[in-house]
Amino acid sequence: MVSTLILLLGPFLLGYLLGSIPFGLLLTRAAGLGDIRKVGSGNIGATNVLRIGGKGLAAATLLLDALKGVVPVLIADQVGQLAAVGAGAGAVLGHMFPVWLGFKGGKGGATVLGVFLALSWPVAAVGAALWLLIVAIFRYSSLATLLATAIAAASAWWFAPRPVAMLAAVLVLLVWAKHHENIRRLLAGTESRIGQKKSA
Repeated sequence: MVSTLILLLGPFLLGYLLGSIPFGLLLTRAAGLGDIRKVGSGNIGATNVLRIGGKGLAAATLLLDALKGVVPVLIADQVGQLAAVGAGAGAVLGHMFPVWLGFKGGKGGATVLGVFLALSWPVAAVGAALWLLIVAIFRYSSLATLLATAIAAASAWWFAPRPVAMLAAVLVLLVWAKHHENIRRLLAGTESRIGQKKSA
């Protein structure tokens, strides 16, 4: 038991530190757009970056946030599967609760996708395809993230080893918890669509 915890701790810390890098905030500041946390939804993720920074910055944020999940998992995978799982958990928690921003971070969609990609590409493929489909039909990023992560996590029980499937189940619960305000707005019919300017 102790050896397992030690095996998980190092990769978890690596994942957490990499996951804590707030790329959305850094990119928008570098572009002279100020503090993204004071604009739109206040989130540091790609959807809010799209509102003020355009498609290029949003795509860069999406890619870098996904890489925060990919890189630590691939590094830790050299040690073993449990280490990779620990790194994936750390990356997502780092993105959601970054130490540098007072533990107020993003909602985890892109980073979870990156973790899925590094641990089991079929699970990531399911999630990405569903996200694109739901966005194309409904134009709600939050709805797409909620449904895509849930179904991708369910598919992990078929496509991935048990430790990965268990991690996926935990991650989807975290994603849904971080989206509680979006869920409320979706139910109320007031959620912003992709491309729609959020009112002050």
